[in-house]
Order: sequence, then structure tokens, then C-alpha cells
Amino acid sequence: KDKYAIVGVGHTKMGKQPELSNYALQLEAVKHALDDAGLRKEDVDGVITHSHLLGAIRVHHQHLSQRLGIDTSFGVSLSSGGATSCLMVQMAALAIEAGFCHTVLCVHGDKSATGRASHQRFEEFGPEFGNFGAAAEHAFGARRHMHEYGTTHDQLGAIAVAFRKHAVLTPHAQMREPITLEDYHRSRWIVEPFHLLDCCLTTDGAAAVVVTSAERARSLRKPLVYIMGMGQANNSRGFHYGDHMTELAAKESGTKAFRMAGVTPADIDTAQLYDCFTYIVLATLEDYGFCKKGEGGAFVEGGRLELGGELPTNTSGGMLSEGYVEGMLQIVEAVRQLRGECGPRQVPGAEIALVSGNGGNTVCHSTLILRR
Repeated sequence: KDKYAIVGVGHTKMGKQPELSNYALQLEAVKHALDDAGLRKEDVDGVITHSHLLGAIRVHHQHLSQRLGIDTSFGVSLSSGGATSCLMVQMAALAIEAGFCHTVLCVHGDKSATGRASHQRFEEFGPEFGNFGAAAEHAFGARRHMHEYGTTHDQLGAIAVAFRKHAVLTPHAQMREPITLEDYHRSRWIVEPFHLLDCCLTTDGAAAVVVTSAERARSLRKPLVYIMGMGQANNSRGFHYGDHMTELAAKESGTKAFRMAGVTPADIDTAQLYDCFTYIVLATLEDYGFCKKGEGGAFVEGGRLELGGELPTNTSGGMLSEGYVEGMLQIVEAVRQLRGECGPRQVPGAEIALVSGNGGNTVCHSTLILRR
């Protein structure tokens, strides 16, 4: 707790960028993060990347370091689906704690809008039953939640509308046209119960964060953002086992993070949640304890997640409207909120932020609690 800090954040623009390669996007994000921290690339001695990128399962961090022109004491490529970005920050703290390195660069980015998809698709136990892709898998959970607890499309739509309101205030966001609940209902079906506006974007983009010890961070240019608590968990028996469709690994992961940080959901000033689909936001809020299981639908209504609401969430627009960089942008936004750098979307007096990562069709989960 509080021994490590995020000292630099950066990202590219979001949207279609066919002129840039995957590595070009990543290197641009790295430059912005290092400039933000006031560091040179030679100050970095650890690199952590997302391992599924480009099919380079074991060596992606090596390719990135080579392009940066640096030798590193510690390097690893991780894969835990959408839980990976928060997990990278956790792994950076663990590596520094172990004495493997002192300053770690965490990077993710690819060209999901105009490039080749980086995820391997299901080859059996799905397509032969008409089950294709992440939207269909997550739709099982959303439909089950609707069946068990009476969750409605209006409630899912409230999440999409709130996050788009925030994206309108975010200059780099991919989608900045305001939407209404009526627009949400009119958007085409992807797989019931998901409309188009229930689903995250496809984005060419990258983001990076720099992690170092709190002691080292005090000499750098930006205010410290401490890693106050962290947690990780997996519903390893699979998405279809037991109640895993409606109770995410967020429950165990969040419990660990809150325990380490010594705070409760009532202490959180802003949440930056993994929003691959609107339903995951709703279920995550329940499992973190902001409301009881089954009450997430009512919780997200009435502007509670909007700026000025009880829990301003995904204040830059999230994956639904800002851009999809597999959870890295949520970390970037949390840091900027705690520094007070967000202008018209700033949460007044934000001191503690919660960030979530969720992957593997609700199986993997990681949690960060950050403070200024």
C-alpha cells in the first residue's frame, strides 16, 4: 500500500489510423507517457506488455524494447484478457518490490479498427452452435441477469447515455455525438439483449503508464498518484459454471483491493470501470459492493454515474465512447482525475479512484485503487 506510484500516462488519438502500425501507435503512447513523467527512455528498466498482440505470445515486450533502443532488467508479456491492463500495473509494483527493476513501462495498443484482429477466435464449442465472439458470450450473462433480477434495457441504456455525455467533454474521444435513451433503443441489434450502443468500440489506439517507487516518484514533475490497493481473481471454472454469468471475479478481486487500501466503496470519488458491454459495468458495481446483487439496474438510473452524480464513472467516455484500448485508458483517466487535469469533466476534489479490468467473458478480473 502506497509504496508505488503511477508517474506518467500517455495515449494516442483514438479511431481509425490506417497509416500507423501497431508498434507506431505503442511508441507514440510511450513517448507521451515518458514526457508526462519527465523521464527519458533510458530511465526505464522494466517493460510489461499485453502478450496476445500480433501473435507474439512470448516476445512482444522484447520487440517493443528493441524499437525503443533500451535494454531492460525486467520484461514480461501478460495475458489475462481485459484484466491485463490493471494486472500490468500490479506486476510492475511486484517487480519493483522484488528488486528486479525500479521504473516500469506498461503498454498496450493495437489496430482493432483497421488492422488484423489480435484475438484468436473460438474454433469449437461455440461457432457450431451459432455462438460467435464476445458479444454473444456476454449476452448470456446479461440475459441471465435480466431473468433473475428484472434488469431492463432502459437501465443498460442509462449507462451508455451517461458515458457518451462524458465523451462529449473529452477532446480525444472516438465518439462525441450526444445520444439519448431513444437513440439507444433505435440502435441496431448485435445479439439480444445487446444493441449496438451496448457494445464497446473498435479502435486504433494505444496507451502507456509508468510505474516506479513512491520514493523515486517524489523527484519527478507531476503530483504522485499512489497505488493504494490492488486485487486479482479468476472464476477459473469458466463462464458457464455456477453463477459466474452474474457474479464476476470482481467480487473477490475488489474485496482484496479494498482490504489493502483500507477503504470502502463509500470512499470512492470516481470509478473507471471496464465497460466492454454495458452489462459488465452493472455487474461490476454490484460485485464491488456499491449496491447489492440484483440492484445494479436501479443503481445506474437517475444520473448516478454521471458527472455531478453520486459515483462519476468512466468520466472520459469509457470503451463505449472514448475508445477501446483494453482497459489502459481507464487507468490514464483515473490518474488525470486525481491530478485534477480533466477540465470540464473534472470530478471536484477527487482523492480516491477505483479502476477495474474484466476479461475472459467475466472470468478474469483485476482491481486498482489509486489515491492522490
